[in-house]
Amino acid sequence: MRVSTVILPIYPWREGRDVWRSADDLGFHAAYTYDHLSWRSFRDGPWFGAVPTLAAAAGVTERVRLGTLVSSPNFREPVTFAKDVMTLDDLSGGRVTVGLGAGTTGFDATVLGGEPWSARERADRLRDFTILLDRLLPEPAATHGEGHSRAHEARTIPGPVQSPRVPFAVAATGPRGLRLAARYGQAWVTTGDGRLGDDATPAQSRAAVRDQVERLDAACRDAGRDPGSVARILLTGFTPDPALESVDAFVETAHGYAEAGITEIVVHRPIPGTQFAADERVFEQIATDGAAQVARL
Repeated sequence: MRVSTVILPIYPWREGRDVWRSADDLGFHAAYTYDHLSWRSFRDGPWFGAVPTLAAAAGVTERVRLGTLVSSPNFREPVTFAKDVMTLDDLSGGRVTVGLGAGTTGFDATVLGGEPWSARERADRLRDFTILLDRLLPEPAATHGEGHSRAHEARTIPGPVQSPRVPFAVAATGPRGLRLAARYGQAWVTTGDGRLGDDATPAQSRAAVRDQVERLDAACRDAGRDPGSVARILLTGFTPDPALESVDAFVETAHGYAEAGITEIVVHRPIPGTQFAADERVFEQIATDGAAQVARL
């Protein structure tokens, strides 16, 4: 199992430089960031842009993969985003993964002044966004006149470093999203099952994720793909597992989700005074000792 981290874009670069460099030095497989204009309890605090943050991170790291977790059509547009992704892949030397999701009805859905989309509309727009992004990145020029996302002679030259395009990690739990992940994703992302109540147990969460993985596998087979060709990413912090409580707790959590079919586990870099508060020493030990213990899962 791979071990990665997610770094919220809350740091001025005078601090962020060392934060991102440490993710590289600690040995994490990937370092992701949220791609929102703001997020929940962080709404009235510092929050920087995901793409410029990743561009700066590319310049101070050498090995760790970089990416969004996740980008959505709430405020992104495929033609301009494809140009950003191509540039990030160039700056990083081919280390970018793009997380894609439908978004929610929160701040990002209304900040541009429009009405929030229904669940069906969000699914439609994610489908169209993904289809067009999949065309734009490997093709030097593309015209696309269907659906919500369109392009006319859009150029993406010279294209990404990675061929045929950067990997997509599609966040989804519903049938349409899982089919999209099976068709276009090199990875799939889950945060667990949000329908479980606050009193849910780790065992219940892992059973729910196992069910999601089984449905992803079925969608892959229906699409004619080997289910094993799609990585399965769990973003922790939204399940009842105490993953950052200790190295032992992390290893137990990783074992439990590996048995459910997860192949990459992502932990938040600790942020004091927030829902992601944790001992930074434990976080660092997870990157080294914990990752070594779960590497063969």
